[in-house]
Amino acid sequence: MTPLVLVASEGNSLFALFQGVVLGLVQGITEFLPISSTAHLIIFTDIFGWQNQWKKAAIDAIQFGSVIAVVMYFWKDIRAILSGALAAAVRKEWYREEWKILVGIAIGTIPALGMGFVLKRSDMLPESVTLIAVMSIIMSLLLAFAEKVGSRKRDFNELEIKDGVLVGFGQMIALLPGASRSGSTLTAALFLGLRRETAARFSFLLGIPTLAIATLVQAKDVLAEAEMGLPLLVGIISAFVFSYLSIAWLLKFLQRQSTWVFVWYRLALGVTLLAAIALGHLK
Repeated sequence: MTPLVLVASEGNSLFALFQGVVLGLVQGITEFLPISSTAHLIIFTDIFGWQNQWKKAAIDAIQFGSVIAVVMYFWKDIRAILSGALAAAVRKEWYREEWKILVGIAIGTIPALGMGFVLKRSDMLPESVTLIAVMSIIMSLLLAFAEKVGSRKRDFNELEIKDGVLVGFGQMIALLPGASRSGSTLTAALFLGLRRETAARFSFLLGIPTLAIATLVQAKDVLAEAEMGLPLLVGIISAFVFSYLSIAWLLKFLQRQSTWVFVWYRLALGVTLLAAIALGHLK
């Protein structure tokens, strides 16, 4: 695709800060909505021709803002789970809710991290627009199916270890570009009969270790590049602000609404991308 190149009249450094704000906004909004942040960032940088200024490692580093946001938003939950699980271990109260959730999250984190390590070492999954389009359509159909068949009767205090394990395996799908980590885990949680808000909340908590570790591993090289320092910091701050707002909005939205708006959006995105590829506008 011929990129839409923007020229900054006040200098490249100022424009780099603007890019950081915009990419942080895109990252923040799309990371926790079930629509794939990777897909939107790749498409966005391609359309505007920002790939040279913002390599993949730099974009990955912006995710630190999202990591900080989700930890801060759920800090009370995280503290309660850790303290409750510690008390359960000391008293050998293995039936306690906090113990089950912590063990489920711990075990559920292993599949995605293990497979992610293998795929990163083998470089088997290029982030092509075609793959993003196909995965967007597939995930829209899976989310629609989960909406149809999920009972949506189970709340947070009914979570079991097996929920963490099964949602963790669902998180492995997010290794495919365009699948969406929040989308795959939310879909898996809905299939398991969790209420929509509970499914999203558990999805976010389970994804914290994976998101934090993956972000650190993927972005470790660019963090040492001094020339990216200020634009990267601006991007991280922007991602933090919009991630926090996105989490708050989605949880409130799912208290009253279904996920069908995301089903139709992902389906439309995938079809549009495939049409653009067929017409030669994207490749």
